[in-house]
Amino acid sequence: MPNSSTRSTAVGAPRVTGFTGVAVTPLKSWPASEQPRERMLGRGPQGLTDAELLALVLGTTGRGSGGVMQTCRELLRRFDGLDGLGRSRPGALMQVPGIGRARACALAAVIELARRMESAGGPGGGAITCSADAYRVVKARLMLLDHERFLTLALDAKHQVLAVEQVAQGSVTSVDVHPREVFGVSIRQAAAAVIVAHNHPSGDPEPSPDDLSLTGRLRQCGEILGIPLLDHLIVGKAAYVSLADRGLL
Repeated sequence: MPNSSTRSTAVGAPRVTGFTGVAVTPLKSWPASEQPRERMLGRGPQGLTDAELLALVLGTTGRGSGGVMQTCRELLRRFDGLDGLGRSRPGALMQVPGIGRARACALAAVIELARRMESAGGPGGGAITCSADAYRVVKARLMLLDHERFLTLALDAKHQVLAVEQVAQGSVTSVDVHPREVFGVSIRQAAAAVIVAHNHPSGDPEPSPDDLSLTGRLRQCGEILGIPLLDHLIVGKAAYVSLADRGLL
């Protein structure tokens, strides 16, 4: 028995019935004036709502006519808008009806790409001359997360950014970081110096005793390897703390 068949509705729009028997209306079968793709081509992406932009990422879902938009509105409602959606991991996204592994991963990929595109001053983006320059590189990758993420910025002799890499990911309150992972990036990139950064999901960027202890260990490792640690940034909700600026390096 085939898994799916195509039939026509009363108005002539094709509908596909999957093996579950749930009717699916592809986006391309919507009236042209209602299709997010056509609206984007006509108005530009800025003319679409958040739900319509999400619908373009998700495509068809198995929730019947209009199921895509219903799913997207439910995503925005459940996660309190785009900010909450940006904090969410694929496992949480999959709790929403209509979001399976593939669509959860697609959404997570789009969110991560948006973070990286927001990161001004990445490789080729100019020299890092102060903590504010480093913050501009890492802030989009570290803000609005529900877990801790630890990044390494490998710099050349002129303090241009060679690479920005995640070396560890943790929980809401902690992340395990090993110096070999931090400096492994710098060694592979033949870096002359390194800056590290991580976030506090609580939104408070004040360093913890563990943050200070880790910074001391990384500084010592950098001295041994000849790759100095220039700074450790801790990113909060709308601010950051630079341990170098505070004289703690």
